[in-house]
Amino acid sequence: MKAAVFHKMGDITVDTIEDPEIEHPEDIIVQVTSTAICGSDLHIYNGFVPETNDFVMGHEFMGNVVEVGSGVTGFKKGDRVIVPFPIACGSCFFCNHALHPHCEQSNPKKYGPNGDLMDNKGGGIFGYTGLYGGYNGGQAEYVRVPYANTGPRKVADHFSDEQVLFLTDIFPTGWASIDWSQIKGGETVVIFGSGPVGLMAQKAAWLQGAGKVIAVDPLDYRLALAKKTNDVIGINPGSADVKETVRDMTDGRGADVCVDAVGMEAERNLFSKIKATLNVEKGSVDVMNQCFEVVRRGGMVSVVGVYGSPYNNFPVHRIFDKGLTIRMGQVPVQHYIDQLMDLLETGEVVLHDILTHTLPLSEAPNAYDIFKKKKDNCTKVILKP
Repeated sequence: MKAAVFHKMGDITVDTIEDPEIEHPEDIIVQVTSTAICGSDLHIYNGFVPETNDFVMGHEFMGNVVEVGSGVTGFKKGDRVIVPFPIACGSCFFCNHALHPHCEQSNPKKYGPNGDLMDNKGGGIFGYTGLYGGYNGGQAEYVRVPYANTGPRKVADHFSDEQVLFLTDIFPTGWASIDWSQIKGGETVVIFGSGPVGLMAQKAAWLQGAGKVIAVDPLDYRLALAKKTNDVIGINPGSADVKETVRDMTDGRGADVCVDAVGMEAERNLFSKIKATLNVEKGSVDVMNQCFEVVRRGGMVSVVGVYGSPYNNFPVHRIFDKGLTIRMGQVPVQHYIDQLMDLLETGEVVLHDILTHTLPLSEAPNAYDIFKKKKDNCTKVILKP
C-alpha cells in the first residue's frame, strides 16, 4: 500500500509499504477514504516531538472496514467508520472513568504514571511516534485499528467524509476546551489561535452558551475565516493590545474563559528562541501566559494546544493570585463523539466550512509544506488515498 512515512525532521515521503494485518481479535482493517493533516502532526514534522524510527503519520482518518478480527462484535466488512485518535481498550480504570487518552493497555512500552519527557507517557495514539505506542497512522491506503469494540463509530451514508471527518479529533478537542470550562451561559470566551482546533472551539463556545466569543490570531486571513464561519470578534495581537482590548469589553475584569488552542509552537521573538535553547525547552509557553493575563480573577483556562517539555519562569504566582482553574491535556474523543455526531445529525453545527485544501495522498509531502508554511491561506488539509 501507499503511505505517508515519516523518516526524520522535515522528511515525509509517500512510500510503498506492507499492508496491515489483523494482529489481535479486536482489530479491524480500515481502507482509508479521507485523512487530515493536524497541527499536532507538525510537531513531529518540525522535530518538537522526537522520533528516530520510520512510521506512518496521521491520527485523523475514516474509511471502510475491509477485515474484522474474531473478537469484534460491532462491525462487519463494508461498514463505514470514523476513528477517534486515542487508542483505548475500553475496560481499564481510566477508560471506565472516560479518560481514554490515559488508557493503561494501549501503550505497553512507554506507559506510566509519571508523565516524563521520554517515558511514562499516556495511552496510544495513531501515527504519533514510539512515545505513544508506535502505531502506524491513517495517512495511508489502509490502517489497522486496535480495540475496535471501543473506538470506531459507524457513519451514516447521507454524510460526506468532509462533514464527519473532524469528529476524529479537532471538533471533540475544541468542544472539550469549552466543556471543561463549565460555562453557564453569557460568558466572554477568548480563544487564542484560529487554526483548526481554535475554529472548532469557537463553534463549541457558541453552542454551549457563550455570550461573546473573541478570536486572537496573528494572521488576518485566519481571523477572516473565523469571522466568516463562526461570527466571532477578531483581535490581531500585532495591531492591538489583547489584554487591554478584552478588558475594555468586560468592564475591566477580563475574559471568563481563555482557551489556548496554539500550544508550544506559538510565534515568538528572537529572545524567546534564545531563552528556550538555553533552557533546553521545546517552543514556548507564551500563549498560555497570555491566557493567564487576559482571563479574569477566578476564571478558567483550558489548554488543548500541545506542550512537550518543561518550562522555566512558569507564572505560578499569577495563577495563585488570580485564583485560576486550569484544565489541559489530550481529549477523550470516545466520551464526546456520540453527542457531537448528534449535533451533526440535527444540523446544529457545520464542520467542513474550515476546510481549505484537498489533495491526493500522493501529494502528502507538498501538503505538509503548504500546511506548515500556511501557503495559499491554508487552514486545513484533507488527503485522499
